[in-house]
Amino acid sequence: MVTTKNSPTYNPLAEYIQRLQTGGALLKDSPENVLEVVGILKSYGVVLDAYSKNLIYIAEHQFLVFFPFFKYFDGDISVAKLFRHLWHDRINFEYAEYCMKTMMWHGGGGLDTYLDTQEFHDRAKAVIAAKFKYNPLIWGLNELFPEFLIEQLRVSAYYTGLGQFWRVMADMFLNLSDRYDNGEIKTIPQVVEHIKLALVADAMKPITYSVKIGDKVYDLIPKSVGLTFLADTAIPYVEAVFFRGTPFLGTVSLNAQAYQVPPDQSRFQYGALYADPLPIGGAGIPPTLLMQDMRHYLPEYLHNIYRRSLRGEDDLRVQICMSFQKSMFCVTSAAILGLLPYPLDSQDPSEQKHNQVYLEKWMSRLETSQLLEVNK
Repeated sequence: MVTTKNSPTYNPLAEYIQRLQTGGALLKDSPENVLEVVGILKSYGVVLDAYSKNLIYIAEHQFLVFFPFFKYFDGDISVAKLFRHLWHDRINFEYAEYCMKTMMWHGGGGLDTYLDTQEFHDRAKAVIAAKFKYNPLIWGLNELFPEFLIEQLRVSAYYTGLGQFWRVMADMFLNLSDRYDNGEIKTIPQVVEHIKLALVADAMKPITYSVKIGDKVYDLIPKSVGLTFLADTAIPYVEAVFFRGTPFLGTVSLNAQAYQVPPDQSRFQYGALYADPLPIGGAGIPPTLLMQDMRHYLPEYLHNIYRRSLRGEDDLRVQICMSFQKSMFCVTSAAILGLLPYPLDSQDPSEQKHNQVYLEKWMSRLETSQLLEVNK
């Protein structure tokens, strides 16, 4: 039975399933959307490049440092840079850490599983022994709280895991911008296809983590563990940051009696695909930091569109957030299509049914997202 928009049984999300089945995307195709998505991903790629380098630097050079005052300096410490830092003339690396902590809290994937294994525990103890060999105070602390230092290394592992994930994504988005500038990218489905192929190409890229103490290198996540880019960092990141997220302070009540925060974190819907762009710019809203970073690297063609809007520069962060949300639905489209159980062009009825059920589950999760809003 075919339903129409006026039918009481009409499901607006069925349209998006059909789009994906016919090679489309969750975001409708239009020249304006292409310009917005590519432009904002160009800016995001520049910011992710900085985030990635800093996260990996912290993991490799600031591990087990209890007061890492200079962790945002990437090892380049100077008086001029210190003053810029104090004046806040810098990238907001705090947002990268927010995403890392969100990803670690929600867990999932092979990285999360491995960090609870005896193998990681033993490797971490070897690093701790080497790092604090001549520090009896820390040894005493470690005896009192034997899991404390190991937990710090788990956090460091998430620093590098997210950093390596964002390294791939930054290159992907910057390459997308170059292809757009060269006239190769003209439609939203082409944007999605570019992202999907890049995700598939790097799917098996190993995620590893080693630290150097003195002249010796210690493997905390050796290649033999088998952690990979797609399954162990990309999918958990999408789940944690795109879908679940964390409730922003000041926008919902954290009082359990108000029932605005689900008791089960798997039911959280505070991620990038659900967030209302309007609070962006308010205190305590982490994505404000990201929008502030991206505003510095906007391509001129996109910045001009924002300037010509009703409020001009006055609500620039909100406009950036709205474009960013559109781009994240493109990334989600690529992830959905890349993880399809069977090829879209399969003629096998059983495979088609599995694909249909798979897409319906995704649409069920997106039912309360901003999907309809970004397509208005």
